[in-house]
Amino acid sequence: MTPSRRTFLLAAAVTAGPVLTPAARAHALTGGARAAGAARPGDAAADPADPADPAGSAGSGGDAYDTLRLRWLEIALGSGYDPAAEPYAARLAGTGGLARALRRSMAPAAGSLWPGHPYDPPAGITQSYGRLWTMAQAYVQEGTGSTGDEGLLADVLRGLDHLSEGVYNPSTTRYGNWWEWQIGAPRLLMDIVAALHDRLTPARVAAACAAVDHFVPDAALRDYTGTSTGANRVDLCRSVALRGVLGKAPEKIALARDALSPVFPHVTRGDGLHADGSFVQHTRVAYTGTYGQVLLDGLGRLFALLAGSPWEVTDPGRQIVLDSVERAHAPLIHDGLMMDSVNGRAISRGHLLADDRNIMRSDHFHGQATIAAIALLARGASAAERTRWHGRIKGWIQRSTVEPILTAPQFGVADLARLHEVDRSAVAPTPEPAGHRLFAAMDRAVHRGRGFTANIAMASDRIAHYECGNGENPRGWHTGAGMLYWWADDPAEGSTGGAAGQYTDWYWPTVDWYRLPGTTVSTRRLADRAGGEWGEPRPDVRWVGGATDGEFAAVGQHLKGLGSTLEARKSWFCLGGAIVCLGAGITAADGVPVETVVDNRNLGEGGTQAFVRGPRWAHLEGHGGWIVLDGAALRTLREDRAGAWSDINTGSTAERRTRRWQTLWIDHGTDPRDASYAYVLMPGASRRTVAARAAERHRWSVLANDSARQALSVPSLGLTAANFWTAGTAGALTVSAPASALVRRRGRSAVLCVSGPTRTGEPVEVVWDHPVREVPRAGPGVEVLATGPRLRLRVTPGEACATLVCEVALG
Repeated sequence: MTPSRRTFLLAAAVTAGPVLTPAARAHALTGGARAAGAARPGDAAADPADPADPAGSAGSGGDAYDTLRLRWLEIALGSGYDPAAEPYAARLAGTGGLARALRRSMAPAAGSLWPGHPYDPPAGITQSYGRLWTMAQAYVQEGTGSTGDEGLLADVLRGLDHLSEGVYNPSTTRYGNWWEWQIGAPRLLMDIVAALHDRLTPARVAAACAAVDHFVPDAALRDYTGTSTGANRVDLCRSVALRGVLGKAPEKIALARDALSPVFPHVTRGDGLHADGSFVQHTRVAYTGTYGQVLLDGLGRLFALLAGSPWEVTDPGRQIVLDSVERAHAPLIHDGLMMDSVNGRAISRGHLLADDRNIMRSDHFHGQATIAAIALLARGASAAERTRWHGRIKGWIQRSTVEPILTAPQFGVADLARLHEVDRSAVAPTPEPAGHRLFAAMDRAVHRGRGFTANIAMASDRIAHYECGNGENPRGWHTGAGMLYWWADDPAEGSTGGAAGQYTDWYWPTVDWYRLPGTTVSTRRLADRAGGEWGEPRPDVRWVGGATDGEFAAVGQHLKGLGSTLEARKSWFCLGGAIVCLGAGITAADGVPVETVVDNRNLGEGGTQAFVRGPRWAHLEGHGGWIVLDGAALRTLREDRAGAWSDINTGSTAERRTRRWQTLWIDHGTDPRDASYAYVLMPGASRRTVAARAAERHRWSVLANDSARQALSVPSLGLTAANFWTAGTAGALTVSAPASALVRRRGRSAVLCVSGPTRTGEPVEVVWDHPVREVPRAGPGVEVLATGPRLRLRVTPGEACATLVCEVALG
C-alpha cells in the first residue's frame, strides 16, 4: 500500500518546509486515511492553534507543533532515500520481520510485557519501550511489510497502555537504575507518541506527557548537578523538548532549550568538554566514545528540530560543541573505530542479551555511532564546517574495511541515508592528520606517526583506573595503567585477525586482563570490581600528562597500582616512526612478580603470523616490531585463550570463542626495587627495518631513566625530550620543579615546549644549556630570563597541563 499524491501533499503542507520522508509519507497515509473517513472512536483531533501561543499557526490545518513533530520524524526516520533500494530495502524488511516476531511473542502480564523480560532488571522498562518503538517504526515506515497494519498498531497501543497502567505513570515511585526512568524510557516513549500521534487518543497522549513530567520534573533541568550534566543533561532535554512539542506546551520546549546552555561552556574539572578536547562523564571517566557520542547525537537532533522555530538554540556557546567535532571527537576516531580508551565500561558489552538485533558493540560500533552523529550535527553547522566534516566522514567510510560503515547493522535508514548522501557528495575524502594530541584533562594521548596510530591510557587522582557498574566491565582494573593501543596503517591488514581489527575481534572476552599491552602491573590477583564501581578507584598521583609540539611528544605517568603496592614512573616518547617506552622506579612488595607487558597482540582465530626474534629485537608478521634498548630479557608466549562476553558483562551472551595471542613481556621479578625497562615499539615496520634499527646503537640515546627523570635524545630529529619527576637535569635541560619538556632543533632555530603535569600552577625555571641569540616568540606563560651561552626561562604552566611554547634563534 502506498500513499496517494493527495496524501503526500497534505503531509507536506503540515511539515511546512522539511523534505518529507518515506516515514512521514507512511505516517501521512494513516493520518490521511483517518481524515478521509476512517476515523475510529476516541482518535485525537488536531487542536486549533492557540492565538496566544508563540508557536502560532502553520496553516493548512496544522500548527507549528505539527511542523516540529513531523520534522522530528524526518530526523529519526530519514529522508531522501528509495525504500525499494539497498541497503534500505533490507533494513526496512528486517525492521518489519523483527516487529512481527515481537508482536507474536508479546504477552502482557503483571510486571512484564514480554515473557522472560520483567520490568525489574536495570533496563527492563526501556527494553519494552524499545520493542514497541520497533513495532511502531514497522507500522509507519514504507517497505517493512507491515506498513499501515492496523493489527500491529492495535498491539502497539495495547503495549503502551500496559506500561502506562502498570509501571510508567505518575503514581509509581522510581526504583532501581535512575537512567531507566529519566532517560531510557521517556526517550523511546516520546518517539513512539510522535510517530503514532494521529492514532492516539488525547488520553493516551496526556498519559505519556504526565509520565515524563513525573519522572523528568522541571527541577531536573534547573540545577546543573548530579546526574543532570553533560550527555545525561542533553538526553533529559531531548525528552522534555519532545514532550513539549507533543503536549503543545511551549514552556516545556523553552525549558529544554535553556537547560542546554550549561552543557556548552568548557569545564575545568568533572563532567563536560574541556578546553584541550577531553570529554569526561561520571566526574572522572574518559568518555568521548559513548557519552560523548550521546551528547553529539542529542544536540544534533535538538539543533535540527528547533531550527527556525521560536525556540531555536541561539546561545553562542553552541559553537563550542561544533568546534568539538574536530578538537575532541575526530582525533579519537581511527578508520571508523572509536578508541576503546574512551569507551568506558562499554568495552565489555559485546553481544547484549537485551539486544533484539544482536549487534556486536565493538570499537567500530562506537566509532560509527559518532560518525553518524557528526553527519547529523553537520546540518546545523556552517558551510565551511560541513565541508570539512563531510571530508572526514568520507575518509572514514573509505578506510573502514573491518566493519564497513555504509552497511553497518546498527543503523536505521535515517542514519544510512545521511551517510550515503555524504559518500555521494563531491567533497574529497580527508586522510587522518599526522601528529600528536594530548588530552591531559582525561589522561589520554593520541599519536599519529608515519604509518601508524597509537593511543595511551593513564590514570591519576582526576581520572579513574577504570569504570565498572551495572554488571559491566568488572575486570578493567589495569586499563589505565599505561595501556598502549596501536594500529598499523598497512592497507593489506584488512582481516579481523590483523592489526586493523586488533581490538574489534573478541578482544576483551579473551585477553589476559593482567597482560594488557604497555602496562606495568603487579600480578597480584584482584577481585571483580576491585576498588569500587562508577569510576571510584583512583590512584593518589598528580604527575600524569606531558608536552607536545603537535608532531612529537613526551608523555608520562606516575603509576600506582590498583589494589597493590606497585609504584613506577612510565614515559612514552612519541616520534615519527616509533614510540620509545621507558620505565623506572618499579617497586612493589606484594609477594608476586611484577611485569611490564611490552605487547599482547590478538592474532585472531588460529592465527599463524610468523614471530621472529633477533639480538635485541622481535618482529610479528603483519603487525610490527620491538627493540630492547637496555639488554633486558624479553619473554614471549603464544597461547589460545577462550572467553565469553558474559564473563565480563552480566547482560551479554555466554557464547564462547577462542583467539590466539602473542604476548611479549619483561619480568621484573618478585617484589622488585627500582627496576626499569627501555624498549622501542615500531608499528607496521618490516622485519628488515626492525633488525636494521636495532643495529643502530645510537639512533635513540637514553639520557636518563630513573625515578627522578626519564629523557631521550634523537640526534637525527634534532630532538631532546624529558619527563622530570622532580627538579633536576637531563642532558642539556634543567628544571627547578617537576615538568615535561621537549626541544626540537631545525637549522638555526629551535622550539622549546614545556608543561607542568603536576598542575600546581607554580612557575618552573627552565635552563637549556645551548647558545641562544634571541627569542623571536615566547607564548603566553613564558618569561625570558636570559639568552646567550644558555637559555633561561620562567614558565608558568597553569593548572591544565597545557604545553607552553618558546621559539628561539640559535647562537
